[in-house]
Amino acid sequence: MNHAFPCGTLALDFLGTLRARRNAVPTEKLATPGLLDSWFVESRMLDSEPGAGTSDLEAALELRESIYTLVEARLDGAPLPAEAVAAVNRHAAQAPVVTQLAPGGTSRSGSAAQGLAALAREAVEIIGGDEGTLLRECARPECTQVYLDHSRGRRREWCAMRTCGNRVKAAAFRARHRTTAE
Repeated sequence: MNHAFPCGTLALDFLGTLRARRNAVPTEKLATPGLLDSWFVESRMLDSEPGAGTSDLEAALELRESIYTLVEARLDGAPLPAEAVAAVNRHAAQAPVVTQLAPGGTSRSGSAAQGLAALAREAVEIIGGDEGTLLRECARPECTQVYLDHSRGRRREWCAMRTCGNRVKAAAFRARHRTTAE
């Protein structure tokens, strides 16, 4: 598996395809059209790889960064930048992924553009809707994953407890024991 899906929301998990974006050299998880194809399949958005090309990858990166710009604005309580709004709306207006009943349940098929349209529509619903108030960024300094905080009391700090939460808690535990031993 090439990709991680800690958020439970595909549009926000898609933002995580650029890991540690504040680092000097962030980690790009969509470096090739093939990695974009695998993201669509691993996310279960599509049942088979759509055969993304270079232009699809460029569109995906543009959409990802536009969504991130809008999320940042929403987190900061700032107005939504018009250029990012236009880019997300342009993708959201495209044809949707085709979902049909199949012998084993459902099947999902479509092109990379259709997958991006689905991500854009989900982002529109989150950023423009009530869930926008639940947007949070992971508190682990090296992580820039964004998630929706549905926890009781709205005090969730990490994108995922099994990764970032455990790392932060383990580091704090080690630091406490180092100072105690000294």
